[in-house]
Amino acid sequence: MAQQHLDPTDPTAGALTGDALAGYLRAQATEFLRALRLHRETGGGASNGTEESVDAARALRRSARRISASLHTFRPLLEPDWSEAIRPELAWLSGTLALEHAYAARLDRLLLALHRLSGAPVLPTQLPTPDVRGAAAGGGTAGVTVGARPDGSRTSGHPTPGHNDAATGERATTAAGSRAGAAAGSRVARAAHVPKGAVPGSAGSPASPAPAPDRGNLTVGAAKAGALLDRQLTLARTRAHSSALQALGSSRFHAVADSIAVLASEVPLTTAAATTDLRPLAAAAEERLTDAVAALPLVTAGHPYNAEALIHGLSPDPAPHPQDAPWHQVRLLLRLHRYAREVLHGDTDAVDVRLLAAGQSLNRHRDASEAAAAAAQAARTPRIAPATAYALGVLHADQRHEVEAARFAFQQSWQRRTVGTP
Repeated sequence: MAQQHLDPTDPTAGALTGDALAGYLRAQATEFLRALRLHRETGGGASNGTEESVDAARALRRSARRISASLHTFRPLLEPDWSEAIRPELAWLSGTLALEHAYAARLDRLLLALHRLSGAPVLPTQLPTPDVRGAAAGGGTAGVTVGARPDGSRTSGHPTPGHNDAATGERATTAAGSRAGAAAGSRVARAAHVPKGAVPGSAGSPASPAPAPDRGNLTVGAAKAGALLDRQLTLARTRAHSSALQALGSSRFHAVADSIAVLASEVPLTTAAATTDLRPLAAAAEERLTDAVAALPLVTAGHPYNAEALIHGLSPDPAPHPQDAPWHQVRLLLRLHRYAREVLHGDTDAVDVRLLAAGQSLNRHRDASEAAAAAAQAARTPRIAPATAYALGVLHADQRHEVEAARFAFQQSWQRRTVGTP
């Protein structure tokens, strides 16, 4: 059913000037400072951040994104020097804090897909053995050992990707597959609470207890592929956590926090902001979104199983998939449009189901695209076994199919036209 929503360009609505923008920015700055205080009080600087500190970091990112987006959309009403100086800093902060969560979510997504593609239950009944419990837990970077192998042994320096895959002999291969299957199974058990935006076709759910025929552990290729992804993405997550800690303790971050503290009490508006209407600037943000969507191949995306997302799948170029960039840009423009609506309407804005569904589809598109890139990167590891490379290739194709499904879902949601009442 189509959803009615307010038109930002409605001439009958009350005047919205720079005062509304100033109130929104002050509110978001206050939320930023509150989240920062909560992050420090809950031990956010420790290596094993609590759930409260994770929520506080998420609130920091949320406020930083909204402030930065508002400074971009309504920049003619703000002092240009101040606005252009702080906006890149907010983008840096938000991106730095998001990396650790992104790597963890990507690993869980890929391990879930490996189990689904292998026909294994979503919730494996086998519990992790003591020697892999620390590596499989992944519930905080305190349990992460840089350079740890799936069997719990240590290496000096950074782990060598593909080291276990180079091992020969039936006994070593079987043992490695069993240990990797246990580690991957533990991670999938932790990731069982699939988010609401999970892609359709994901195997099983906690609400459907009837399991598929148990095929035991993952196949050797899939298990070793999971172990390889676990090593690479866990190491990346550990480095992202360290980078976030360094960023939060740096003078650069303290300068950003000082600017936000000033913003909470005084917004540097131009002299003309008091009489300038915000709605034309918000309408311009919506127009940029509409133009970007019009440039997308929505006709092709409207046909299921068109295999468009698999093009360039065998390209040797390790750069991001070229056809995904326009979709990522639309996702950013949709976010700017949503935040502009928040400035105009605040908490009174009705939920636009069309925009909400479109945003969820584009989030799924980004997650699947980045997961496919991670699988392709792992497949480029030297000296991996053919079975491991095959499993990673199947995983990459599966995630590219998820990219295609997300594009189809976006096309379906975007074509729902909003209607007004006479």
